[in-house]
Amino acid sequence: MKIQKILNILTLLTGAIAVTVTSLWIGKQAYFWLPPQAAAESQLIDDLISFLVTLGAFIFLGVTSTLMYSVIFHRAVKDDFTDGPPIHGNITLEVVWTAIPILLVFWIAGYSYQVYEQMGIQGPSELVHLHNPLAMESAYAAPKEPVEKIDVLAKQWAWVFHYPERDITSTELHLPSDRRVRLALRSQDVLHGFYIPAFRLKQDIIPNHAIDFEFTPIRPGQYRLTDSQYSGTYFATMQANVVVESPEDYQQWLAQAATQKPSLANNQAASEYAQTSNQSVQTGWVTVPPAAPPLVNSPG
Repeated sequence: MKIQKILNILTLLTGAIAVTVTSLWIGKQAYFWLPPQAAAESQLIDDLISFLVTLGAFIFLGVTSTLMYSVIFHRAVKDDFTDGPPIHGNITLEVVWTAIPILLVFWIAGYSYQVYEQMGIQGPSELVHLHNPLAMESAYAAPKEPVEKIDVLAKQWAWVFHYPERDITSTELHLPSDRRVRLALRSQDVLHGFYIPAFRLKQDIIPNHAIDFEFTPIRPGQYRLTDSQYSGTYFATMQANVVVESPEDYQQWLAQAATQKPSLANNQAASEYAQTSNQSVQTGWVTVPPAAPPLVNSPG
C-alpha cells in the first residue's frame, strides 16, 4: 500500500511537471500567431495574450489529463455494476475549487489593468467623466517626449488624415517611427472603430466626441487600418494604408505632399454605390449614400 501511494505521488508530480512545461511551450507559440509587433504597445498586448494562452492551456491539459488518468486507472472492472462509495461531499474540496477560479479572475483582471495603464491610452473613460489620478506612461516613450499630432476623421466610408504641422490631408496614415503619436479621433456620422492589427490597438470613435489616442510606432513598414465597427453597407471598404517610416522620410513625405494641390481621392464605397445606382434593375437593400470622396493633398 505504501509503495502504491508513493507511485501515485510520483505520477501526480510527473503529470504536473509535464502539463506545466507543455503549457509554457504553448504560451510561447502564441507570439507566432500574431502579426509583427509594429508599435511599442504590441509587446505588452502579446505578453498578455501569451499569459492567457498559457493559463488556458494549463487548465485544459490539467482537466484532460485528470480525466484520462481516471478513465485508464480507476474505471470499474468488466461486469461490475455495483454502486460506488457513498460520498456526500467534501467541504474542503469545494472551497478549494471555488477559491481557485476566483483568484484566477482577479489575477487576470489585475494584469490586464496593469497593461492598460502602461499603454497610456485614453479610452472611453474620458467620455463618462471618470478621473484616473495615476499618470499613464507609454511602454517605451516617456510622456515628455515630443508628440506628433494628427487629426483623424472617420466617415461613411472613408478615412481622412489631417497633419496640422503642414496643413495637409491624406487618405494614407503616415507615421514617424520611434516617436510618440497622438491621434485626435472624430466621427462625422456614426460609430466607427480605429483598428490596426499590427499595432494591437483598437479604439471606438463616437460621434460628437473628440478622443485622443496615443501610441508609439517602432517598426517601419506598411500596415492596414480597418473599421472594426459595422458602420453600414460599405463598411468593409473602409480601409487605409498605414505607413511607418523613419522621421527623415516622414518629413520628406510631408514636404512633398505640401506641394501637391488637393484632388479627389479614389473611394471604393462611392464607386460601388454609383455603379449600383446606375443599374436599370435595382437589387439589394436600400443604403445610405456614401459621403463624397475626400479632397486630399496625398490620395495614396
